Amino acid sequence: MTVTRVYIASPEGANGRNVVAYGVLNALTSKYKTIVFRPAVSNHDDFTPVLLSASNAGLGVALSTGLDVHKVRADKETARGDIIGAFNDAMDVARADAALIVGTDKSHVNDPTSYEFNANVAADLKAGVFLAVCTIDRWPHELDETVKLSIEGMEAAGNRVLGIFVTGCETRHSVSVKDTLAKYGLPVWTLPQVSFTDESGKALALETFRKYAPTEEVLAALDVDFNPPTTPYSFQFGLLGKAKSNKKTIVLPEGEEDRIIKAADYLLEREIVNLIIVGNKETILARGKELGLNYLERARFQAMDDENILKPMIAKLCELRAKKGMTEEQARKQLTDASYFGTMLVVLGYADGLVSGSVNSTANTVRPALQVIKTKPGQKLVSGAFLMCFKDHVAVFADCAINLNPDAEQLSEIALQSAETARAFGLDPKVGMLSYSTLGSGKGPDVDVVEEATKLLKDKAPDLPVVGSIQFDAAWSPTVAATKAKGNDVAGHVNVFVFPDLCAGNIAYKAVQRSSGALAIGPVLQGLNKPVNDLSRGALVQDIINTIALTAIEAQ
Repeated sequence: MTVTRVYIASPEGANGRNVVAYGVLNALTSKYKTIVFRPAVSNHDDFTPVLLSASNAGLGVALSTGLDVHKVRADKETARGDIIGAFNDAMDVARADAALIVGTDKSHVNDPTSYEFNANVAADLKAGVFLAVCTIDRWPHELDETVKLSIEGMEAAGNRVLGIFVTGCETRHSVSVKDTLAKYGLPVWTLPQVSFTDESGKALALETFRKYAPTEEVLAALDVDFNPPTTPYSFQFGLLGKAKSNKKTIVLPEGEEDRIIKAADYLLEREIVNLIIVGNKETILARGKELGLNYLERARFQAMDDENILKPMIAKLCELRAKKGMTEEQARKQLTDASYFGTMLVVLGYADGLVSGSVNSTANTVRPALQVIKTKPGQKLVSGAFLMCFKDHVAVFADCAINLNPDAEQLSEIALQSAETARAFGLDPKVGMLSYSTLGSGKGPDVDVVEEATKLLKDKAPDLPVVGSIQFDAAWSPTVAATKAKGNDVAGHVNVFVFPDLCAGNIAYKAVQRSSGALAIGPVLQGLNKPVNDLSRGALVQDIINTIALTAIEAQ
């Protein structure tokens, strides 16, 4: 494939980096409609307008820049999501075919995490990387070590380095520099020192670049096998972008909880979903002001004592629970529970989905849904899956929330539901039915259940890639799979992990989340007629944001 997103990364952020950026842009625009994007710049940035003058995408500075570098230093984690959003907006507005992304500039502020930040953003934006490394004041072994560490830093973030530009290199040293760096197996171009900080240096910069790095060679370096990583930030913004593309209305029954209204404010500011917040409007808005929130007024607020809503709710609830003998008085009492009230807003069509659980238990969230929303036709159970976002990919873990000790039939249905969830979020499912045994290595009644579930799953979905029973390490690691499950094409490549019971699933997702730093999004409640999703009572604001977004996507 051809890489069309190119990130110019430099440990210096100067000393020839500008020449490289300008030259690579010229090469890209010879073949593609190319935007320029600067993830983080200072308000004294003079170089971006120079690059834009050579772009053929027609964007101005505002769309071509992400965040002010001071804001990035204050909170790099939040910044990464906002940078992805700004980049996608630029690509959409320009309808561009390619992007030149230029990393941070040299600064008087010594930020030791700056290069790591650039590596992470390159991965977030799914860009191939050209390194620009200066040789001025470096001995050959120092240049070599700098290049080695720079490549390692990029690869640690999941990136693919496409080539190396050595700047400030005297022509007489060019051959020896290329020989020294040949072991990395990458194209190496050497450029002599050229001062280039404003418009006056454009002509000389481009002439020099073309002389030492011909356009056809630069473009050829982009024609490589490249599977860009899916970082937690790119996946999260993918959720937000997809939710925003077809806005749905989500009800939040726990409207007076601080984390809920902070998440709501974030989503409303970015116009990602429509929200109904259950609770007293004046109380919630007043608390929002205390927390420094400015966009809550964009929500619809629903008081629980509003008779205009309660009367049709009571009638509908009595209809749905008629077989249980529910009376109007019982229905009214039931609707004093915010979870039931919010669920009925979904049933009556005021909202497309519901998110709850930051205060209430999973049972309190799921019970109303099971009673009045019920399961999809042909499905007998509801299960809970987590989208586990690792540094460079996403996997599904299930069931981690609902079913205590599923039998073989239930396990097979959980696996089918989880494979469908994977597809809904852009994954090609490969299912592992987990146990303490790999393909017959262990025996026992627990193994028998998993192996029977695997047979049932293969009968129900013969085209679904599945392996079971299998231990987690053999499902996860190609190296382990080569020993424990030799010849099996699914082992070592599983991305949908079906645990044998709730105890194993719940422990596993929390252990992985807390020990590896993986982002856990969910649980996604699978099998319901309408999307209702549960939060952990320990959920962070970002967890709530993600869960609301995925609920909106399910509603689409």
